[in-house]
Amino acid sequence: MSAHDPALDALFQALSDPTRRAIYARLMRGPAPVGELAEPFGLSLPTVLAHVGKLESGGLIETEKRGRTRICRARPAALDPARAWIEEQRAMWNARLDRLDAYVTQLMKEDPDAP
Repeated sequence: MSAHDPALDALFQALSDPTRRAIYARLMRGPAPVGELAEPFGLSLPTVLAHVGKLESGGLIETEKRGRTRICRARPAALDPARAWIEEQRAMWNARLDRLDAYVTQLMKEDPDAP
């Protein structure tokens, strides 16, 4: 994965807001109209639509217009790039910590009286 991936940037930007994370969590239980998504937050429809737009730009959800109602649906597979990036970071840091542990162990073997 490249150091700069615009799609990954958009995904993390979409997840950076607690309201958007809550909306996404709600959509993981099933599709919902925008009006229903707005209810728990007491937000205006334009504000919720802005959040929905960010989630859609990040690839996390898709929307469909049915008459006058916009239905939102989660795209769980959209989290895969973030999961892969996090796993890469975890592997890199585990390898660094393993090297540090080996180095400290070596130093302690060389001078057992060292602090």
